[in-house]
Amino acid sequence: MSAEQADNKISRTMAEFISGLQYDAIPEHVLERTKLIMLDAFACGLYGARLEWAQILQNTMAKLDKTPACTIWGTNQRLSAPSAALINGTQVQGFELDDAHHGGVVHIGASMLPAMVAIAETRKLSGKDFMTAAIAGYEIGPRVGMCMTSDHIGQGWHPAGTIGIFGGAASAARALNLDVGKTIDTLGHAGTMSSGLMAAQYGAMIKRVHAGHASQSALMGAHMAEGGLTGIQNVFESEYGGFCTTFSRSTDRFRMEELTSGLGSVWETMNVSLKFYSCVFSGHTALDAIREIQEERPFGPNDFDRIVVHGSRVTMDHVGWKYKPEGMTAAQLNLPFCIATLLIEKDVFVDQFTPEAIFDKDRIALSQKVEVIEDPAITARGRKSRHMVRVEVYFKDGQRLERTVELSRGSEKKFASKELILDKYEKLVRLVLPVDRMNALRDAVLNLEQLDDAAELGRLLALP
Repeated sequence: MSAEQADNKISRTMAEFISGLQYDAIPEHVLERTKLIMLDAFACGLYGARLEWAQILQNTMAKLDKTPACTIWGTNQRLSAPSAALINGTQVQGFELDDAHHGGVVHIGASMLPAMVAIAETRKLSGKDFMTAAIAGYEIGPRVGMCMTSDHIGQGWHPAGTIGIFGGAASAARALNLDVGKTIDTLGHAGTMSSGLMAAQYGAMIKRVHAGHASQSALMGAHMAEGGLTGIQNVFESEYGGFCTTFSRSTDRFRMEELTSGLGSVWETMNVSLKFYSCVFSGHTALDAIREIQEERPFGPNDFDRIVVHGSRVTMDHVGWKYKPEGMTAAQLNLPFCIATLLIEKDVFVDQFTPEAIFDKDRIALSQKVEVIEDPAITARGRKSRHMVRVEVYFKDGQRLERTVELSRGSEKKFASKELILDKYEKLVRLVLPVDRMNALRDAVLNLEQLDDAAELGRLLALP
């Protein structure tokens, strides 16, 4: 079936935006924000090179792949473009440090930037071309998530894989300069290769790989489309076997209009949030609330009887379960354990999550004093308030203090300062790269529009 024969007005509109996006049409404030969120993603990916699951992938793929085309970030290793996208995407999402779009309930950079760097290392892309393609992904990926609503993750799908692939596909198609027809094919390939199950959050390492698989599949889909392999022409619109109808429990659980709403005028790139806790975003508002209560009354693990977190149904289901020490993934995706970590360690960043910490009897015991329950009024506020929480602390002396936090530090309406983002970048990258290379990568990204060849990013992301 050709694009003209299919009922694919929405898919075509999306493809026309991707294919036709020009650097000069993008507002300056969007370009500047994009450089900061890309820099954050590169920092996360470099730190991720040290992690056990990333090193398993590095070693596994090295046995299968002898093509030294693209950089594995933070290493001396070079593999083929698909292998690099898989590993680097896994590294970006590897320690719950990377960006997210709250409205779309999706991580974008992890599924998009690794494919982009791989293309830059194998095709000539200017810095402006790279930024334009990246913004295509930051615009399309969140809109697919907004279409599917938070019911998508509530149903058990992991959006980093299932939704993130569309951000990667959009960026890869634009980077390869595909026409509208082949961009439709690329989106169709993405929809049929979409995958990722949330049961992985309870301890499985494979949860870290979902974004990497999305980036790899997005890259492959764009190259297949470029070569002439046709894809589903109406991947979003099809009533049988389409993405929306298949990945949602019923037709009233998705909003098709979100896919194209404001394309080219409302910039969802500006709604990408950054993390300053090394744990799932659904817990950040509660951690901020605890810190605010501590400002009013400093307290520690022995000063309270219980903590109650009131949140949305999705928050309760996603992060409110009883903690069991089943792996690092479970620790970072469990809110009671993260609250216990904050109260004992005074922070929830990379140093607080060691292999030994996930079995820490004191943290486990303290986590059992934290309860996460649904507040129907918060659930009723919809996706824009999905992370809103009301936290109550019941002290042993009878006092009760509470705080309500709707948006966490670093989120779209409380976006971090450039200084805070650079501080996070340096904390992570100095553990992997020499200082001169760390600084060179920072300067290259913050001045990306001046780069004649974006392959320089690949060189700077490698160990010297």
